[in-house]
Amino acid sequence: MAAPVYSTAVLGAGLIGAGWAALFALRGWPVVVVDPAPDAGERVTAMIERARPVLDRLGLLAGQPATPTVIPTPGPTLRDVVLVQEALPEQPALKREALLALESWIGADALIASSSSGLMPSQLQAGLRHPERLLIAHPCNPPWLMPVVELVGGGATGPATLDRAEALYRALGREPVRLRREVPGHLLNRLQAALWREAVYLVAEGYATVADVDTAVTRGLGARWACCGPHEIFHLAGADRGLAGFLEQLGPAVEDWWRDLGEPTLDAATRDALIAGMDQAAAGRGVTALAERLDALMPKVLEALRD
Repeated sequence: MAAPVYSTAVLGAGLIGAGWAALFALRGWPVVVVDPAPDAGERVTAMIERARPVLDRLGLLAGQPATPTVIPTPGPTLRDVVLVQEALPEQPALKREALLALESWIGADALIASSSSGLMPSQLQAGLRHPERLLIAHPCNPPWLMPVVELVGGGATGPATLDRAEALYRALGREPVRLRREVPGHLLNRLQAALWREAVYLVAEGYATVADVDTAVTRGLGARWACCGPHEIFHLAGADRGLAGFLEQLGPAVEDWWRDLGEPTLDAATRDALIAGMDQAAAGRGVTALAERLDALMPKVLEALRD
């Protein structure tokens, strides 16, 4: 049976917005991109060309990909969209203003999903005529490559909205995770920030280099995390008794580590140390080259996990 196709819109053609537009289009979903920048269309096209071979390899490329329509401001073209993916800069006032303008052009039952990486959905619902259809749908970057999308409802979000959103993203080939209530930073970024805080502390205090910290994650922690999460890892470390055995044997030690974790600040000296360390670790490779490396490696990881 053919996968369902839904009409979509994307607000903003920056890195995340162009990534969403590429995913929708390459999955064969009609997509309208709203962005007044003169080069918005070029950025979306470039992202599609970057994503196309990867989605083809993963078996997610539609037989007939869609061609995005790019418009400078909301208009009648948005009347029939089922899902609007907001991907504007992380400024609450800017997002609310854009969403208020958008509501005049979309149907009352269209979902509005914000890609915000940390704002509370209740902040964005304020003033909307239909706040119950707004939620957070935050992707990992890039949206067309990384499967997880975290869904977060606000105070006015109805359960049916989250159910509809989950079905849509699954049809898109994503793997939604749902938070039971809203929290700043959601799930992914809170976990990521917790690890990075200690990584920054270890570098700033001279315990390890940026390169060695990143190697410890990619060749140690991250390699295992690709197969099982942090709770399961410690469950396996408890031998026959699982997590109960681990907590009994090493729980007090872990609490000692927690108490000793650093609380760094991103002051000028720390920023300089991180930037210099990253430059050394990159060994002359620019951001584009590192992104291309990620594009080449991640499909192998995803294929291995799927198999």
